[in-house]
Amino acid sequence: MSIPTPTPHNTASAGEIARTVLMPGDPKRAAYVAKEFLTEARLVNDVRGVQGYTGLWKGREVSVMASGMGIPSIGIYAWELFEGYGVQRILRIGTAGALADDLQLKDIVLAQGACTDSYFMNQFKLPGSFAPLGSYRLLEAACAAAREKGLPVRVGNILSTDRFYSASPEDNDQWKRMGVLAVEMEAAGLYAVAAYHGKEALAICSISDHLYREGQLSPTERAESLDRMIELALEASTMDNG
Repeated sequence: MSIPTPTPHNTASAGEIARTVLMPGDPKRAAYVAKEFLTEARLVNDVRGVQGYTGLWKGREVSVMASGMGIPSIGIYAWELFEGYGVQRILRIGTAGALADDLQLKDIVLAQGACTDSYFMNQFKLPGSFAPLGSYRLLEAACAAAREKGLPVRVGNILSTDRFYSASPEDNDQWKRMGVLAVEMEAAGLYAVAAYHGKEALAICSISDHLYREGQLSPTERAESLDRMIELALEASTMDNG
């Protein structure tokens, strides 16, 4: 049974949210995308300050809505968007901390898969370990858009962790050893919810820091990096069949 709209976390009416949604973690970033990248953008949700907008990108309707931080938060919003509003695809646009030695600040990672240490997956009662994967169609579209722009990207596995601060930081060494490129906090939950509902999802992340090296982006560098990531996600969202 579908979730009736408006939902407990979204005041948008049916039809006010596009089939494609870009999802940053930060509500202010959602507002930024709507203002700087979309035309005719209108606010459709502001419950708990989690802003959602719908507008046009190159003549096609796109929504952008914040997810908040962590798998439980994105799990709520993605579930309601897929089941209540008929959303077909969600592209997470966020930041990640690098694990791989050859990743640099401002690099863009396309998450082919997302490992996790979260208990979130247990709700699906699978007789084994579920491997959360992004949509290959969206991944292929993002790679094609990156090639057209001459924008280098890395494709691979990331980690979606429940812990921003950890009593066992040495755990990162084991994920790095297994070839995991970077760590963030949402993608695996998004991929699982998309799989459960038969929908599409992809996480596109800009590297904001490195867990094994010092250094951080200046505000200008951070803005430039995020803009490239946002535009890549928008281009990928329009390179599908509807």
